[in-house]
Amino acid sequence: MLPLLYRGIFLYGTPTMFVDILNQPDFFNYDVSTLCGGVIAGSPAPPELIRAIINKLNMKEMVVAYGTTENSPVTFMNFPEDTVEQKAESVGRIVPHTEAQIMNMETGKLAELNTPGELWIRGYCVMLGYWNEPQKTKEVIGQDKWYRTGDIAMMDEQGFCKIVGRSTDMIIRGGENIYPAELEDFFHTHPQVQEVQVVGVKDERMGEEVCACIRLKKGEETTPEEIKAFCKGKISHFKIPRYVVFVTNYPLTISGKIQKYKLREQMERHLNL
Repeated sequence: MLPLLYRGIFLYGTPTMFVDILNQPDFFNYDVSTLCGGVIAGSPAPPELIRAIINKLNMKEMVVAYGTTENSPVTFMNFPEDTVEQKAESVGRIVPHTEAQIMNMETGKLAELNTPGELWIRGYCVMLGYWNEPQKTKEVIGQDKWYRTGDIAMMDEQGFCKIVGRSTDMIIRGGENIYPAELEDFFHTHPQVQEVQVVGVKDERMGEEVCACIRLKKGEETTPEEIKAFCKGKISHFKIPRYVVFVTNYPLTISGKIQKYKLREQMERHLNL
């Protein structure tokens, strides 16, 4: 074992990295007593995962951060002293010298508090533009310098921001809008689920159907029917996945972010859609 002087106190990673750490078969054989904080970012983190990180890894000062490549490095972040619930249910508040607004995607006006809309960012952190792609740049940055993130978010009265999902990931099933992140948060409360990603797959009648891609905890077994039964009475009936597929991994970027568009393609091939 390393001397106390050289042991880590802060840990940084994406949600997938922390899921794998917490689900190591011999996790409880490791001494994590020197850990006290860190940062989780890169993709939405389910509330149950945040609570588990804080409690099991002793990371009381952990913060959740949000940013994109186009507005780097982060534009929202928690304070270490925020409550566990504030960390579990949000990505914190806007950082200094940066502006944010949430726009109603139907009216083009500011969204009401606690109402989903597209998150726009303006400030020193926003890129000048995509290299040699002026048209693509104009599509996301207006003359007023607001950057349209494409992320769906909500903000409460205290300024805490919650990322609901990507506008491109939103599932439209028979005219109903379904946010994958909401369902992913729900499935993380299932005792046998290690990780889950929800995608929309094409359907001739409904336009899209919900597909839950689930990684089970080591040694656990269940069926799609049991997963669907777990949903009944807890979430709206139209949000219950038509398809439940058990997987062992997800397509990832080099930095550990899940590539949902590739996962969607994989599921449509797997389901012969």
